Amino acid sequence: MSMSDVIVVGGGPAGSCTAWALAQAGVAVTIVDRAHFPRDKPCAEYLSPQASRILHAMGVLDTVEQAGGAELAGMIVRAPSGDRILGEFAAAHGFRGFRDRGLALRRRVLDTILIDRARQSGANVIEGARVSDIERNAHGRVVGVRTDGGLHRARIVVGADGLRSVVARRLGLARSRSWPRRLAFVTHYAGVADIGPHGEMHVERDGYIGLADVGGGVTNVALVVPASRARTVGADRNGFLERWIAGRPALAPRFAHARREGEVRATGPFAAHARRAWAPGAALVGDAAEFFDPFTGEGIYAALRGGELLAPFLVEALAAPHDRSADAALARYESARRREFAGKWRVEKLVGGAVASPLLMNHAARVLSRRRDLADLLVGVTGDFVPPREVLRPSYILSLLFA
Repeated sequence: MSMSDVIVVGGGPAGSCTAWALAQAGVAVTIVDRAHFPRDKPCAEYLSPQASRILHAMGVLDTVEQAGGAELAGMIVRAPSGDRILGEFAAAHGFRGFRDRGLALRRRVLDTILIDRARQSGANVIEGARVSDIERNAHGRVVGVRTDGGLHRARIVVGADGLRSVVARRLGLARSRSWPRRLAFVTHYAGVADIGPHGEMHVERDGYIGLADVGGGVTNVALVVPASRARTVGADRNGFLERWIAGRPALAPRFAHARREGEVRATGPFAAHARRAWAPGAALVGDAAEFFDPFTGEGIYAALRGGELLAPFLVEALAAPHDRSADAALARYESARRREFAGKWRVEKLVGGAVASPLLMNHAARVLSRRRDLADLLVGVTGDFVPPREVLRPSYILSLLFA
């Protein structure tokens, strides 16, 4: 049996950032992950311009930028009608991110950089250990986790273990939204034609697909379809993705000479939600706490920012004189998290509604293809440096509806 101040379950961006910040504050923190790093992870692999601020704070931005990924100038979105929206991060609206460009880097590289940084800062890292349950004391307070290697005790347990979080489920906090129920099929291709400095989203009537350069002539390809459609895929994920692309006249020619690198991996369903992000002796961060849909690329930034946000409340809880005060600190984290992300959550739901309706998507694309100023603002919100209120204003919404 081992003992830490904090156990973080999950060594992805949320867990590594949380552990790094705790170690910097002198907290005895342990990361437990079922994988051995480096490891692949199905993901769009997009880091918004503002994610660079947190990477800089962690002291790894130069390492990430030199790791062979790609820079993204903005986003292109194609509607079912064929209308195209172009929005760029460096624009005339006056808002600026920490960097003028986003980044795209394979998760096996990014996550290894981040967990190594947490380890270098003093975090203990246990790889290859699957967490099966949480441990509670006689009063119902979380006091550790059980793995196939035994019991690991801690004063606080953090669930940073993603969409299907074991910690969130064992705490009884996990909820699944009925809409939008989507799954993603993710892989990499070499040699996709006409991949430029923008991420691409191609919306069709039965799903959407994202394309982004991740460096070295390799493109991240992420197909997202309704869960009801995905149930027909079975074990033939490779064939399903290839047939889907071959049936799209706007995409098929670009893949004519491309080569798939690796198996197609599935992830989802999305629309995961925790009714709150804490319980006595425990907290949730990243996808374990909230993930709506991958279209706006919120995942990695929200994970990093969530870890950065959570750590001071954990330090406060550890210094509390009794359990009640510790719980009050964790409850304040929940309030801060909602203040931080509430506007982006509203934008994500509006975008999700448009993506699910070809009529709405086509109308929005017609407007935004003509109104570059509106498109740049929206892409800036997805880049996490334009405040969500800028696209939630009645004037912006009316411009979309009636332009």
